[in-house]
Amino acid sequence: MRRASTLLITVLMSGVILLISSCATVSTGALAPGEVRLLRIDFPHEMDIQRGIPFAVNIAFEAEGRPEIKTACFYWSGDGPNCFKVKEVSFGSPGTINVEPRAMSSGSLILETYVLYIRDGKTQPTKTIRSPIFIR
Repeated sequence: MRRASTLLITVLMSGVILLISSCATVSTGALAPGEVRLLRIDFPHEMDIQRGIPFAVNIAFEAEGRPEIKTACFYWSGDGPNCFKVKEVSFGSPGTINVEPRAMSSGSLILETYVLYIRDGKTQPTKTIRSPIFIR
């Protein structure tokens, strides 16, 4: 009985290690020319976010080249999209998009965002990323 449980623990631990290492090495793939990929959302003043008042959001991204990024759109736990003009774009590794959305809901929400950018003369959306947020 003890030998079976030891074997089971060994197999489970091996599976966990394999899962972690495979996730850590999954390639996100190369970006196509002009493509934008969102990485994460940061809220510099997270404790001060209030319903109806604009607040700062920094969206980290990577891009191939310097595409034109003008609009960021948000879903508040499925409600939206609500789109806002981008305040500033800083290119780098990673780049940062600064925008000041206004939440019309309050409580613990899931904020989903994507940006619209120009690629080959056409407006393209990025894939959506999400983050939990609390709005007072």
